[in-house]
Amino acid sequence: MRRLAILLGVATTLVLAGPASPAVQATGRIPALFKNCTNLNKRYPHGVGRANARDKTAGVPVTTFFHSTSLYKRAISYNRGLDRDKDGIACEKT
Repeated sequence: MRRLAILLGVATTLVLAGPASPAVQATGRIPALFKNCTNLNKRYPHGVGRANARDKTAGVPVTTFFHSTSLYKRAISYNRGLDRDKDGIACEKT
């Protein structure tokens, strides 16, 4: 493709982006489950967190979230906004 662009005299520009999930690169879309906390909480009512995560709160901490480090990493790779307080638990609810 680049060789063809050079032959045709077309300037090409390479844009380097930060790391992204291969699934996002291939389709450019976020799976519905990871679009927002409403969707994630339909499947996991109290959120998803790393196996050793602890809730950061002034009140009663959430302990009933689904413990799965791999699922948490996958969710965050699609949408970092799911864990706004960065405590290792995405979309925690009491």
